Amino acid sequence: MKITRFEDLDAWKEGRKLVKFIYSLTKLREFSKDYSLKEQIRRAAISVTSNIAEGFDSGSRLEFIKFLGYSRWSISEIKNQLYIASDESYISKEQFEQAYQLSSTVSKIIYGLMKYLKTTKAKSH
Repeated sequence: MKITRFEDLDAWKEGRKLVKFIYSLTKLREFSKDYSLKEQIRRAAISVTSNIAEGFDSGSRLEFIKFLGYSRWSISEIKNQLYIASDESYISKEQFEQAYQLSSTVSKIIYGLMKYLKTTKAKSH
């Protein structure tokens, strides 16, 4: 399958699932009351897919790789915030594990794409 738009990327598709899951967690009663944490983790999740999209459309392989790195940094931020949410009992252990695993999966997919872009020659991304 030829990738012609960011929506074709598995990294973006899985990132979108992560955003949806983070939003579902932050709608939980106790989590939703902690406005700062709720907004920060949502912004980090949005940043994952936004940076994939922005990097893809940058027109430069090096810029794309840079933006994919930003996406991975945002995933690290999400993981840290999940610990806080868990420590504050905003989410259950199972919810933490599910979100953490999804975050790790997205990070691995992004890393694989970065590695591919760094090691292959292509006319476009």
